[in-house]
Amino acid sequence: MVAPMKRHDADSAEVRIFTYKEGLLSAVAHDLQLEVKRFEIQVADDRSIVATFEPGSIRVLDAMIDGRLSPGTLSAKDKEKIQGNIVKDVIPVRKHSEIRFESSEVREVGAGWEIRGKLTLAGRTRDITVPVHRDDGHWVGEVSLHQPDWGIKPYSAMLGALKIQPGVRVRVSVPAD
Repeated sequence: MVAPMKRHDADSAEVRIFTYKEGLLSAVAHDLQLEVKRFEIQVADDRSIVATFEPGSIRVLDAMIDGRLSPGTLSAKDKEKIQGNIVKDVIPVRKHSEIRFESSEVREVGAGWEIRGKLTLAGRTRDITVPVHRDDGHWVGEVSLHQPDWGIKPYSAMLGALKIQPGVRVRVSVPAD
């Protein structure tokens, strides 16, 4: 018998991606906060987790200043251009239409959890560990991903004088109940 599942999507949960600028011209660039609009996270009674994310649904929320979202900093045209670069060059969605995570172990650690599993991103699968903590009625998991580990070349422009750091941070938040 298959264990009953709790299902979460963009109506009940959120997935955010944080990118950070670097390079000689980084002063004219922006750190970004992105969101994934289409995803499904299934949590079974046995605590196993399967999650799928559509990279083609990644949207730019806005720039961040001092680590905080700064609404209105980017124009709609700027956001559209960034999103185009993501789905065409960073994670080419025609070739890689799904990101998938499957847990192999979920264990309590203090007041939170540690989730180990396999993440398939851009056609490569690697083991990751996600620490999870409770925050304001939600379980929040955060992990840093080094893009080159998945064969992803971080975005760069102007011969590398303006680029995104290879490490991005991903935060997943689901209701605690």
